Amino acid sequence: MKTLTVRVRRFDPDKDKESHYETYTVKVNEGARVLHVLHAIHDTMDSTLAYRHSCGSGQCGSCAVRVNGEPVLACMEEAQNNITIEPLNLSVKKDLVVDLLPTLETISSLKPSDALKMPTRSDIDMIKPLRDCIECLCCVSVCPAMDVTKFLGPTAMRQEMRLALDPRDSGDRVVDAVNEGLFTCTSCQACWKACPKNIEIPSKAIEKLRALANRRGFTLPRHQEVAALVKETGRSVTRIEPTFMELVNAEVIEPKGPVRATVGFFVGCMYNMRLPTAALDAIEVLKRNGIRVIIPKEQVCCGSPLIRTGQLAFLDTLKKRNIDAFQFRNIDTVMTMCAGCGSTLKNDYKTPFVVMDINEVLTKYGIEPPARLPFKATYHDPCHLLRGQGIREQPRQLILQVVDLVEMPSICCGSGGGVKSGIPDEAAALGKRRAEEIKKCGADVVISSCPFCEFHIAGHTDKPVKNIATVLLEGYMEKDRKKGNLIAS
Repeated sequence: MKTLTVRVRRFDPDKDKESHYETYTVKVNEGARVLHVLHAIHDTMDSTLAYRHSCGSGQCGSCAVRVNGEPVLACMEEAQNNITIEPLNLSVKKDLVVDLLPTLETISSLKPSDALKMPTRSDIDMIKPLRDCIECLCCVSVCPAMDVTKFLGPTAMRQEMRLALDPRDSGDRVVDAVNEGLFTCTSCQACWKACPKNIEIPSKAIEKLRALANRRGFTLPRHQEVAALVKETGRSVTRIEPTFMELVNAEVIEPKGPVRATVGFFVGCMYNMRLPTAALDAIEVLKRNGIRVIIPKEQVCCGSPLIRTGQLAFLDTLKKRNIDAFQFRNIDTVMTMCAGCGSTLKNDYKTPFVVMDINEVLTKYGIEPPARLPFKATYHDPCHLLRGQGIREQPRQLILQVVDLVEMPSICCGSGGGVKSGIPDEAAALGKRRAEEIKKCGADVVISSCPFCEFHIAGHTDKPVKNIATVLLEGYMEKDRKKGNLIAS
């Protein structure tokens, strides 16, 4: 047996004006799950505690709650000391019981076709990744788009795609999905990471529905303009100043000291065309830390803006050109700075080389310690870095070497999935929500590692927004200044 102390959020609509937390200390067996803790509280301390449970084996979804802010199935999550247990981020009926019906009633059902046509083996294989949903609504509870716009949510999209693949269904699932907010998803992937059944809703459902919608002519006009620009210029944004490629004439940039590693640099559209200073700062940091950088001039857009919006006709051409550009130079490690580019190269390409984010490169080889800078920073986790690539600790390891770091919730800023270009009001609402968290945490500076996030957040906060590489370079410049003063004195 072991003793655990936990906090549980309580709310009784018949007695409470607002929710509050109560602390309980219980004895449970080693390996006990959160559900066992709730049972112990209910059976031995407070029989008024309300929570759902049924199968106890992760199959029914009834016991979904949040533990330390993250959606989980209480029957599957191992209980730890000092955890906080809360209801899902849905309308609360009592304590940990939320109202599931408003969402469940929006999930489409199969409309039988008059013609008897059974699914083929190929149909079944495509349906399989989507049919394991247990309707726990963990995904819905974390969807940022549902907070600010009319969107039926990830599980509704999953079901529309599942039915679109089923020949026994007679519904027009593409039209239904468009009407239900298909293009409001920011591709943040929070739904996938929250799903206890690991259903990849963004890639297996939403992006595929958008591709079907594109064939039917439903793609948003602004998204069509981006695709046309990529096809015409190889870039998803227009040039507004000298580009990174223009500012860096050499294809090979040697480090200042001994060569510790060589990487090919996939620059991406935003750092090349809109935020070249951040890319130039990154080059200086890499040079200082012994990293040789090769920059193929033939590289073009990775295709992420097209994949996320379902416009796939030109994608293979982009992939081939990018792969050939690096393979021709026998580059075995390609480094990205843009979270979206990195996620796309890792997850949507089949590359003959290893792809690493710049934060992975710098933490793998280690960096010269910079000088400490006298301000407090917060870090915004880019969705395509945190969830798309699983990179969380490396940026923080780098930031903590140069400034004090204060954390804030890892939520979407609203710039992804084509939302910023196609539905700017939604993007602005999410940007405002991000700005509120920045203000609450009391940081002097916002640091990120994604050009879309940096560009978007900068438009919604009065705090400076900087790339990690820029902050590291500032630390090196301060170090050099202090060294120069010491020598002069």
